[in-house]
Amino acid sequence: MGIKPDHWIRRKALEDKMIDPFVEGSIRSGVISYGISSYGYDIRVSNEFKIFTNVHSAVVDPKHFVPESFVDFAGDICIIPPNSFVLSRTVEHFKIPREVLVICVGKSTYARCGLIVNVTPLEPGWEGYLTLEISNTTPLPAKVYANEGIAQLLFFAGDGICETSYADKKGKYQGQVEVTLPRIEK
Repeated sequence: MGIKPDHWIRRKALEDKMIDPFVEGSIRSGVISYGISSYGYDIRVSNEFKIFTNVHSAVVDPKHFVPESFVDFAGDICIIPPNSFVLSRTVEHFKIPREVLVICVGKSTYARCGLIVNVTPLEPGWEGYLTLEISNTTPLPAKVYANEGIAQLLFFAGDGICETSYADKKGKYQGQVEVTLPRIEK
């Protein structure tokens, strides 16, 4: 399994709409960078946020998640409360090829501020906007800037094509458009 370079990412983004919109080069001036890099693609966070709140004193349970545990917010800057997190989504829409697995890692600019980005792997055949979990590990409020870089995707090609893709399994997060809360299939 090898990591894919910039020219492969560019070709798949432009020919197959693997990343849409696709940003050529790395946009850096006055913003947290985003766009293509040597062996990855820096994604942007949208201006749609769900800010975690403890106003209802609910227990966080992935099987019985209480949507009221979040406050919806839209704006250019989101303030994450201390020792809390927000959910957001990417600006970009993705169509992951059947022979590719994508790993997401946080950007160092945010990591150096105590903000951690968590995204599970993008499986072969997955399509949609990524839901991002952004944790503030500090005892202070922290800013996240909408429409700027938040994390980097790394594309790995398998030694062959998988027998069963995420699309084949009809995965529960396939085709997500909005910030998506935890789901359990019934």
